[in-house]
Amino acid sequence: MIQLKDLNIAGELVLAPMAGYTDSPFRRIARKQGAVLVFSELISAQGIVSESRKTRDLLRFTEEERPIGIQLFGNDPDIMGEAARQVSALKPDIIDINFGCCAPKVCKSGSGAALLRQPEHMKAIAERVIDGGEAPVSAKIRIGWDAHTLNYMTVARALQDAGISLITVHGRTRSQRFAEEANWNIIREINRDLSIPVIGNGDIRSHSEARERLRYSGCPAVMIGRGALGNPWIFSGETPDLGERIDQIREHLGLMMAFYGQRGIILMRKHLVKYMHGIKNASRTRNRLVHAESIEEIHRILDSMIE
Repeated sequence: MIQLKDLNIAGELVLAPMAGYTDSPFRRIARKQGAVLVFSELISAQGIVSESRKTRDLLRFTEEERPIGIQLFGNDPDIMGEAARQVSALKPDIIDINFGCCAPKVCKSGSGAALLRQPEHMKAIAERVIDGGEAPVSAKIRIGWDAHTLNYMTVARALQDAGISLITVHGRTRSQRFAEEANWNIIREINRDLSIPVIGNGDIRSHSEARERLRYSGCPAVMIGRGALGNPWIFSGETPDLGERIDQIREHLGLMMAFYGQRGIILMRKHLVKYMHGIKNASRTRNRLVHAESIEEIHRILDSMIE
């Protein structure tokens, strides 16, 4: 169990924030399948302060998703603090700071993993977010910018000193992005050194692998990202048959339509591709699904899979 102020997180498997994927419908599915905590995709602090409509849409969540963390990114302490203040009005369970995104667009703006090269500036941002918000504040980091700057302990201790309540560690450098294996030895080292909870993240592809990472690292929880796409059962450890998989796709589609309206069909396509992974001879069906233009057409294609 992880306790953050008045928040008790009873369980060990957490859904990672993933741009373009961890919206409200998918977060609800992950919670239903057993994720004990979910996070929004990374959201621009500048967009929040500027009252961008598109950014505001990313902040929407339902009570079913709790406990939920809203993840912010940016490099200006004042703007990050003001964004935290505004987000606090929505009453999220956690406000999370992204110090780990490796996307070139984010890093070129001096945000995300680019901040790993400036531990004192990270600390200043963390302090301002803590002052601006009411919920516990967490942070997600990588182990360094590259192999020559593995300053993970300096960074982790600076964030702990700033008052961060929880740290998630992705076991790669920014330069590695998602190549090579995540370094769980370093995650274990950070967990042993800090007095605040540490969540491990990186290369968890199955429920059994999640359990092994928990045991090895000693972390109170692990975070699952890409391994959950098209496979929300990774949180429960269940192995769905074809019928159960199709039922889950139908539920997901229904949630997308209710949340986004007609646009939900287009936004669902990337999820449909993921759900088809591992289904024998699914390439033709996958192609039909991603070109379907109505919910009725998608249901007919799904029906044909179990006839």
